[in-house]
Amino acid sequence: MEQSPQIGDRITDKSASPDDTTVRDWIGPKAFEHWAELRNWIEEHYPGVFAPDWLYRGQKRGWSLRYKRSKAFCTFLPEYRKLSVEVVLGTAEREKFEARRYEWRTQLVKLYDEAQTYLDGKWLRVAISSAADRHDVTELLSMKRRFPRSGR
Repeated sequence: MEQSPQIGDRITDKSASPDDTTVRDWIGPKAFEHWAELRNWIEEHYPGVFAPDWLYRGQKRGWSLRYKRSKAFCTFLPEYRKLSVEVVLGTAEREKFEARRYEWRTQLVKLYDEAQTYLDGKWLRVAISSAADRHDVTELLSMKRRFPRSGR
């Protein structure tokens, strides 16, 4: 008997990368609005910079949508009835974050403080359930990489 998906489960069917319909059905319509808003924001502010790439990370972690140029920008994690975005902050980004520490929302600072620091940086996994969460991610991404001159 197949078990029903639980909140936070990942898309693990590796036969084909997910399309928008699969993602919408999996994460739900509200989370999909955030998905679309964030994708549109990246396209608007970084036109032609990134070619989003679906990655299959194994049976446990499933599919994720990565934005990367020479280094990782962010990764969208479509989870059952939930959306999270992973942002890795390297040394320079952590210094910028710390310089603005008291300007960030309390939830984001707590997430930052609790994230373990690895050789390549702090991996923040931000759950997106509101416009404020989305704004946190866009602020982190703006801090991580300047807008191209033609964008914005």
